[in-house]
Amino acid sequence: MSQRNRIFIGILLAYALGVGFLMWRLLADIDPRYRESAEESLVETAHLMASVIEAQGPDAASLASVVQGTLRPVFRSLYARELEADIFGFIKTRIELRATVVDREGRVVFDSLGRHEGEDHSRWRDTRMALAGQYGARTSPDVDGDAATSVMYVAAPVRGPGGIVGAVSIGKPVQSFGQFVAKARKKTLLVGATSVIAVLLLVVILSVWLVRPFGLVADYVRYVRAQRSFSLPRLSRRALATIASAYDEMRDALAGRSHAADYVQTLTHEIKSPLSAIRGAAELLHEPMPEADRQRFLGHIGRETERIQELVDRMMELAALESRRQLERAEPVALRPLLEDLVDSARAAGVPRRITIELAAPEDAKVEGDVLLLRRAVGNLLDNALDFSPAGGRVELALRVLPKRVEVSVADHGPGIPDYADDKVFEKFYSLARPHSQKKSTGLGLSFVKEIAELHRGRVSLRNAAEGGAVATLTLPRLTANAG
Repeated sequence: MSQRNRIFIGILLAYALGVGFLMWRLLADIDPRYRESAEESLVETAHLMASVIEAQGPDAASLASVVQGTLRPVFRSLYARELEADIFGFIKTRIELRATVVDREGRVVFDSLGRHEGEDHSRWRDTRMALAGQYGARTSPDVDGDAATSVMYVAAPVRGPGGIVGAVSIGKPVQSFGQFVAKARKKTLLVGATSVIAVLLLVVILSVWLVRPFGLVADYVRYVRAQRSFSLPRLSRRALATIASAYDEMRDALAGRSHAADYVQTLTHEIKSPLSAIRGAAELLHEPMPEADRQRFLGHIGRETERIQELVDRMMELAALESRRQLERAEPVALRPLLEDLVDSARAAGVPRRITIELAAPEDAKVEGDVLLLRRAVGNLLDNALDFSPAGGRVELALRVLPKRVEVSVADHGPGIPDYADDKVFEKFYSLARPHSQKKSTGLGLSFVKEIAELHRGRVSLRNAAEGGAVATLTLPRLTANAG
């Protein structure tokens, strides 16, 4: 196997193991969440039935007759009902709820299945705790059905004139919601597989990038073999050029290793939160609920999916930008027309919160660069200023022309930068909550601006203004008249 293939397979295996472990943890967490949800419903049902019994006013002596007269016809009719409920593709055709009522001594006076009346249930945890006035629950093998599954029980005390006169225990087989667990796992696997495919493309790109220096050696060998005559100076020049190219690419590859590790680790961390939100909303959608609540949870899923997509898209853009050593196209760019156009476009974004945008550019200046990248950089700074400006505030965009450089500054009058975030604002994936919405961005905008500034041999800074708010400054080398 070639060195290229070994490196590629190694990276692929490392990533597959990491994603596999994450998916294993997520899938293992689904079943306990469904059990918690089912237990919560059983608690309410148990207390509902206890309240129905208490409404008949039984005491310790009359509990058995009251329960038999109240519950037996209800459950006989309930079990005889015909139903066909389509619950997200699972067809439910029978009632699986079970109920037992015990007297103060723990002896069964009513069993909805008619199999345990007269038995002593005082040893069961749910019954024992309920008779003591505490919360009682248990999960036991299903002795009345499939022995391979189990039943969840929750008990509630029945109170009479003299205190607790008995307890009602409600049970539901675990297999009754097993189909929903399986479906939730399938959906989680689908989301995981989609993220694997997206990151796999990144792994392939990085793999080719890392092994390129080995290919340079093979290229040089082929070049030597193709020469008709031996010329030491010519071969030496070609060898030096090959070594220099290999060094540059190996340096970038070594840096790329840590970048790739940081990207995968941070991306996994950032995606975990929206994935958990999607999973939680998907689980709740399996339960009966009002249509308004259902639409709200569907909206949550849509918003979190868009958040993941935006995060992946911005990360791919930033990775592509970081791979450049220099601009592919550099041309003179007049800054004042560019800023005027950006202000016109951004004013509409400030209208909902009545934010005005002012431009101060008394004279024009030119820089050498990529107009599209410069537009993105200043546009990102404007977006940040709008996000952190208070309602009715003002954003000031200014162009300052100096002998050898130009400064494009964007100032807002928001809360400014907290002390703890002063040295972190340009880190990838670091973001502060927007004051008006308390939401965070992808945390890649300022990193994107920093990369664009460095490609243009400039720099970007962000600091608090003396009069309040924050000022972002993009500094670029000025293109003089002679050079233009």
